[in-house]
Amino acid sequence: MDNQSIEEYLGFGSGAVDGLGIGGLLKVRVEDFRVEEVSSIPALDPKGRFTVVRVTLVNWETNRFLKRLSRACGINRNRVFASGLKDKRAITTQLLVIDAPQKKIEQVDIADSSIEILGRTHQKIGMSDHDGNRFALTVRGCCDVDGTPLEGKEAMRRVLDLIEKMSEKLGENIFPNWIGPQRFGSTRPVTPEVGRAVVSGDFEEAVNLYLGMKGLNDGKETDELREMWRETHDPAKCLEIIPRHLGYEKSILESLDKQPDNWVKAYKTLPPSLQLLTVHSLQSLAFNHALAGRLNSNVSLVEPQIGDLVAPVQASGRIDVGKMAEVSDTNLERCRRNCQLGRLAVTGILPGNDVTIASGIPGVIEMKALETTNLGSINWRVQAIPRLTTSGTRRPLSVKFREFSVEEVPEISELSVSKRWDEGPRDGDRWNYEGASLRLKFILPPGTYATVLMRELMRSPLDHY
Repeated sequence: MDNQSIEEYLGFGSGAVDGLGIGGLLKVRVEDFRVEEVSSIPALDPKGRFTVVRVTLVNWETNRFLKRLSRACGINRNRVFASGLKDKRAITTQLLVIDAPQKKIEQVDIADSSIEILGRTHQKIGMSDHDGNRFALTVRGCCDVDGTPLEGKEAMRRVLDLIEKMSEKLGENIFPNWIGPQRFGSTRPVTPEVGRAVVSGDFEEAVNLYLGMKGLNDGKETDELREMWRETHDPAKCLEIIPRHLGYEKSILESLDKQPDNWVKAYKTLPPSLQLLTVHSLQSLAFNHALAGRLNSNVSLVEPQIGDLVAPVQASGRIDVGKMAEVSDTNLERCRRNCQLGRLAVTGILPGNDVTIASGIPGVIEMKALETTNLGSINWRVQAIPRLTTSGTRRPLSVKFREFSVEEVPEISELSVSKRWDEGPRDGDRWNYEGASLRLKFILPPGTYATVLMRELMRSPLDHY
């Protein structure tokens, strides 16, 4: 699969509005992608069972860090609680609640991380318990579609022009709430297909896909490992050549080496959050295709239609799915007014066994999305691992960003840049060494993807994010 076919598979449209974008690359340096969780500290009590900490991570994938942290604390990974998973090639700051003594945590020393102890609490935290994320992202090498470098003033003008166009079409500072490429595996969209095998009860296929599916830019060593698995299905041989960074694959292979036919056990070596992500990413395919279907049919993402399901918007930007209402002839104008005021949001489908599908024209679009993604007749009950069973839910089709700013930043030295930048543009790339660098800052609600907003502004190929 190339970038374009992956984008089509993931349901991404061309953009909310017409525009050239600024091109460029994200994450040229780790420091170019900064995320700070916006969250309230749980109520502190010296007699609390749990320890509350604020961690700052440099180039750590969240699950890997939590596993390393739990090992350092001498506890099970399930006793470390976080409200979100952050990007790897980034500097990230977030709260954690740890079921371990404070003195034990004070002794933890993990490279490329800092741990600030805030106190004790009786409260755990769960996924999306934070109020949002504050981003500071630098895009480098801005250029035109033909590769001509852009000067800073022109790049900033294009960004602000696209923001204005989206505001005119969708509302002030609103953009389509696509589910971002990292939910699916970016340029190796294996996660939803693993999820498809899981809900079908075929864990052998799930493991084979996770180990063997080829990605776009995995590198020689990783490609060789995946090819060997596809050709031999021999865990011992694969363990001899596995690259160090493929820790999840190594755990699967070690499990299969001990118990060759126990595919469920091998799959369960993945972190529980990643197991759940495989199912969630399959649901996300339907959502993205439904969102794209509305844009392609000129059906508004913001203004409700008869048959839509709308939900109250909370202060954090999240919706209350427990108070959804169907839009009808009798409440249409009231729903439209409340959507315009930001009190309600039009929702799209994340399918499951008990989810409500829209009716009318929105329902037709959602059913087509389910057919396109081959999810129309899926049974979402996972008998082998019941906690992965999902009843389905709904998600806002659009979302609002706030505190947006853009500025030009200096060029960088050749130190500490990504391999991609160091190697130079490839065929089909859209970035140029001589192009301007811009820093964009904004806050998004939890569960919303910064790369999706950046995609609206950059219009770069999928593997540039």
